[in-house]
Amino acid sequence: MTPDDTTRTDLPTIRDRIGKAALLAGRKPEEVGLIAVSKTRDAAAILPLLEAGHRMFGENRVQETAAKWPDLRATYPDVQLHLIGQLQSNKADEAVALFDVIHVVDRASLVTALARAMEKTGRRPDCFVQVNIGDEEQKGGCAVADLPALVDAARDAGLPVIGLMCLPPADIEPAPYFALLAKLARDHDLPALSMGMSDDYETAVTIGATHVRIGSALFGPRMETLA
Repeated sequence: MTPDDTTRTDLPTIRDRIGKAALLAGRKPEEVGLIAVSKTRDAAAILPLLEAGHRMFGENRVQETAAKWPDLRATYPDVQLHLIGQLQSNKADEAVALFDVIHVVDRASLVTALARAMEKTGRRPDCFVQVNIGDEEQKGGCAVADLPALVDAARDAGLPVIGLMCLPPADIEPAPYFALLAKLARDHDLPALSMGMSDDYETAVTIGATHVRIGSALFGPRMETLA
């Protein structure tokens, strides 16, 4: 079986598993968006999903997205692009121009840069505030204790904040971290939760994920970053 064939096969399987997990939690399957994490994947790897009707994709880097997605979007203009990798404030203008949803708002300086970019471009991508849910130094995201102030700052700046995002610690049961993120979202009256990846998306869905970010389960092992 070729990589393209594998992608075609795995997409309906993953959608089915998401649907079953949603129903198990008393939710509707259509409440969960599947973000196909296409970072480091070239157009040949992405096209099978586009041809199968999938339209929601996640990328990590502004430069890579700008290099490969304009041509794809010319053919598939209804694609929705999600920024799921860390964003430098000096890339805010490009990010706002390229992406429809930004999952990585994690500090006040980025809030300011995004607000300026939105005012300048007239585009207003939905935003998630990223929480460092496991308090890990090597990961992005604001500290849990700093979340109220950051959410308030983002709202005051006019960012369309719709939810919270997290990356739980690796090799630890993720459910408690997902549950904490869900509680924090409720506390801040935020309806959306970006959580769950290839190894734990079903758990995330049962706890309330509205967006799951799936890469290797769709595309296979991670490839080297595109130049």
